[in-house]
Formats: sequence, structure tokens, C-alpha cells
Amino acid sequence: MVFSSLFFLFVFFIANVLTQALVHDLKKKNIVMLCFSLVFYAWGGVRYVPLLLGMTAICWFFGLRIQNAQASNRGSGKGSLIACIVLQLIILGIFKYTGFFLRNVQLIAGVPKEIPNIVLPIGISFYTFQLMSYVVDVYRGDTDAQPKYWLLLLYASLFHQCIAGPIVRYRDVENDILCRRVKMAEVSRGITRFAVGLAKKAILANGCAGVADAMIAGLPSGQTSVLGAWLGAIAFMLQIYLDFSAYSDMAIGMGLMTGFHYKENFNYPYMADSITDFWRRWHISLSTFFRDYVYIPLGGNRCAKSRHIFNMFVVWGLTGMWHGASWNYILWGLYYFVFLILEKYLVPVDRIPKLLRRALTLVIVLFGWVLFKFEDMSMLGTALKAMFGLNGNRFHTISSGLTFQNYWFFLIIAVVGCTPLMSRLGNLLRNVSRNNKIALTAYGVADVLVPLILVVLSAMALAGNSYNPFLYFQF
Repeated sequence: MVFSSLFFLFVFFIANVLTQALVHDLKKKNIVMLCFSLVFYAWGGVRYVPLLLGMTAICWFFGLRIQNAQASNRGSGKGSLIACIVLQLIILGIFKYTGFFLRNVQLIAGVPKEIPNIVLPIGISFYTFQLMSYVVDVYRGDTDAQPKYWLLLLYASLFHQCIAGPIVRYRDVENDILCRRVKMAEVSRGITRFAVGLAKKAILANGCAGVADAMIAGLPSGQTSVLGAWLGAIAFMLQIYLDFSAYSDMAIGMGLMTGFHYKENFNYPYMADSITDFWRRWHISLSTFFRDYVYIPLGGNRCAKSRHIFNMFVVWGLTGMWHGASWNYILWGLYYFVFLILEKYLVPVDRIPKLLRRALTLVIVLFGWVLFKFEDMSMLGTALKAMFGLNGNRFHTISSGLTFQNYWFFLIIAVVGCTPLMSRLGNLLRNVSRNNKIALTAYGVADVLVPLILVVLSAMALAGNSYNPFLYFQF
């Protein structure tokens, strides 16, 4: 089940919101939310529910052991922390990296003859990191261990963000789980945020996907022109931001409607003026996870230059591996490692004009997404060659020209959707409405009609579109 499916929108989600509104006892609210979350997760594969239950049980058990050890002065609980993290990483590794490891061994040694086909449980990368952050925070004393297993399971399985983020830390939602209250002002904001995310996904991201896939389809045969290859790369660049940020918008919006508060996961990353700035804006919950639980424990930047470079190498290698069990993801992570080191030690970024910095950042990010897109290295090479006319492909074809003519206006709207322009216009109207009755009326009408129009348009788009995956479900 995905957020942008008609069944979710008009059955599952409405049923969840209604039951949360009708049930007044907080314990019963949590039980109902847990039931909805487990049903949502089971929709993608019932056989993986025991895995979620088991990984949560491991962290619940060791979290209590760590806290009891510290409370009774029987040690710091470090052994329990290490055991828990190792178990979690082994389970994640078995499901996510076994095939990748065996394929590389087979390539070198010729064995094994057959590689088992292990299906990746949906959302495992997200809830594994969430559960590990919980145990580490208990060890550090940043949060108390949750004595009730089912409440920790609720945290791990919350359907708003369990499948594709944002990565939520237990300490950030503990108060919401234990004593949340729904406020009508937040419900209104949540509805708007959800509607905006839905439109970004159903209309913009899916539309960009159609352009990107059309251009990529012609790469093997050399039918995609140079301009077509660039058009496809740009469309994918727009798609992946609109797709992933849409999921985060919808998760944040649904949280607000039911009393949960999730932190922002994106801050208009394509407005960045450096690669460092880009990663402060992109997938913020993942970046801060690696910063707080890997980079800083390794020593961060408060160490010798060589050690700092090593720390960065580890973090970005792991960032790439987290995204997928394929060499292109690892290379993608190390690709950013190189540019971040260049910005830190070799390139005086501040001396470059800001407009030029933004343009260079976008070009670097664009080629990063090309690397991210293709797990098949031969296809990656084909795509890169096509972008520079090295496949014998023409600079321009009728097909790529027609695609551009048909979609240029749509792509402009998609570009606007990647900027804070509409948000700033909304804020401007709200500020003007404070001292102007006409503007106040216009703002009130827009506040009601815009989300409704976006939902209707999105439902229409979804009804006629069979292509509707979220890209980050595969991670």
C-alpha cells in the first residue's frame, strides 16, 4: 500500500483519522494506531511482520538491559549496546546485502553457482536505523528505555513514516506517543501539507517519471539524442526530489492530523549553493543520523586532517551502501565524499559568485543522480556517453524534440515545485491578510479550496495512471 493509492486515500487513511478522532482514551488511540500500522506494513508482505516484531523486541530487551545496568551501577551497558547493534546489522545485512556479497564472490571465485533470491523487506533500512538510534540514545542517557514493548513497536511501525521515512528518533516522538493532543490548527496545517505532498507525487513526480523513462528507454539502441539524454537526466533529477519530498510531506501532514510531530526532511535542496549546503538540505534525517551516530563518534572534524578525511570516507561509503546493495550506490556516496573534501580543503567556495556556485552545484548533483539511477554499470556508461554524443547518437531527434514540446510547460511547473516560490507567496498572502480584510477573505478561501483542488486533481491523475511507486520504497 502506498500513500498515493486511491484505496489508501479514500479508505485506509480516512478510517484511521476517524478512529483517532472518535477514540478519546490515549491508550486506546495508541492500540488502534498500532493495529493500523501493522495492517499497513503487512499489506506489503505479511511474512515480514515477524521480522519487524523481532527486531523491535531485540532493541526493547537490550534497551531495558542497558538502563538497568546503568541504574544499578553494574556497568555502562556497553556490552548490551554492542550486542544489540551487531544483531540489528547482521539481520539487515542478511536481507539487504547477501545477494550483493555473493555476486561479487561469484565474479571473483566462480562460486557459489546459484545465488539465493532474498527479497528485501519493505522499509527495513528505515526502521533498523530508527531502532538503533533508540538503543544508542538510551545508552547515552538521552531518553529513557520504553518499558512497554508494544509502545516501542508503535514507534517502530508508525505507518506515516515506517516505510520510507523520514527517519524519526524515539526521543522526538516519545511525548507524542505518551501524551499527545490533537490541535485543530495543526490538523488544518496537516491537511494542507498532505495535499501538497500528494500533488507533488501524483501529478509532478509521476509526470517527470514518464519523461525520464521515455528517454532512458532509447539509450540501449542509441535512439536517445544528446538533448534527449539531458532531458531524461533532468526529468529524473526533478522526479527523485518531488517523489521523496512528497512522501515526507505526506508523512508530516498525517502526523499533524493525528498529534505526531515529525521533523522536516527537506529544505529545497536544489537551491543549495554548494555540495555541503545540498546535504544540509537533502534527506536531513539520514544526514543527521550519520552525523550523530557515525561521524561524531569517529571523531568528526576535531582531529587530524588525515583522520577527518578517513571519517568522511567511512560516512559517505556507508551512506551509499544504505541506499542499496549495488556498486553504483557506493560510488554515488563516494562521489559526494570527493566533492565535500574538495570544498573543505582545496576549493575556496566562498570566492565563487553565488549564482555560479548554484549552477555548479546543480550540475554536480545532476551527474550524481545519473550515477544513482543505473545499477547496471554498462547502462550507466551508455547514459553518460549519450549525454556527450559518444554513442554515435545524434544531437537532436524528432522524438526528443516532440517530448520536449509536449512537456516543457509541465517541466517548468515541476521546477517551480522544487523551489520555495509557492511557499513564499502563501506566506506573503498570510502576512498581508493580517491588515487587509479582502486579503484575509482571499487567504481563508484559498486555505480551504487549494487542498481540496489538489486532492481532486491528484485523484484524477492516479485514476488514469498505473505507474505509481515511491522510489525510496526500495531502500
